[in-house]
Amino acid sequence: MQSHNGTYPKNYNPIRAVFFDLDGTLRHDTPASNQVFFDYAIELGVPDLPASRLQALRWSHAYWANVGKMVEQDLAQFERDTSQFWQNYAYRYLLAYGCPEDQAASLAPQVRAYMSAHYNPEHTVPADAHPTLMALQEKGYILGIITNRSRPVHEEVEALGLTPYFDLILAAGEVNTFKPDPGIFEHALNQVEVQPQASLYVGDNYYADIVGAARAGLHPVLIDPDRVFPGVVCPVVDSLSGIQALLNHAP
Repeated sequence: MQSHNGTYPKNYNPIRAVFFDLDGTLRHDTPASNQVFFDYAIELGVPDLPASRLQALRWSHAYWANVGKMVEQDLAQFERDTSQFWQNYAYRYLLAYGCPEDQAASLAPQVRAYMSAHYNPEHTVPADAHPTLMALQEKGYILGIITNRSRPVHEEVEALGLTPYFDLILAAGEVNTFKPDPGIFEHALNQVEVQPQASLYVGDNYYADIVGAARAGLHPVLIDPDRVFPGVVCPVVDSLSGIQALLNHAP
């Protein structure tokens, strides 16, 4: 497996298994929630800069990876009021987008209400998902999904038409350990009887997917077409089809 700087990991073993994140990797929301969020914030007068978007996206990835226990704290505070949870999330997101506190506090209720009323995305798979998964399956790789969902996702994966490719579909809630904790990766490896050094993990969230997989000893690969996470020390691809190229160029 080739890293972003053209060198190979010292602990490289021939890859036997390729695991994937689900949301944002194999399953996309169309349109993306962040795009709708940003567009509406701009309508409300929030200045738009590419750097601000990237900053907000990095924050959102960190939030849902529970860095600093942000999600855990907010869920504890707003567990009986879903509306207030999402309003607070909108406030936090606006701050990350560069809004002053008073503007973020003023706009958060409007943004939450707009997203609740108007955001109804289609759930899709990337165009290169089926060709990539089929090619990997035909080459004999063990394939798995490791997602941070709290409930099993078998029915959803089936609805997306992806079930036939996978030997393992694992939701974090099923084993009560969530990325970036290495426990969920270790459980998956035990299920398919593959060593971490012989496994690839592909995801779009640096804080959950890349950090978690690395902690468990897997080789992480980041899907990051917009370069939300510059300078990461792992392979970075623009799409799922890039996985084949990485594997084809492994020694």
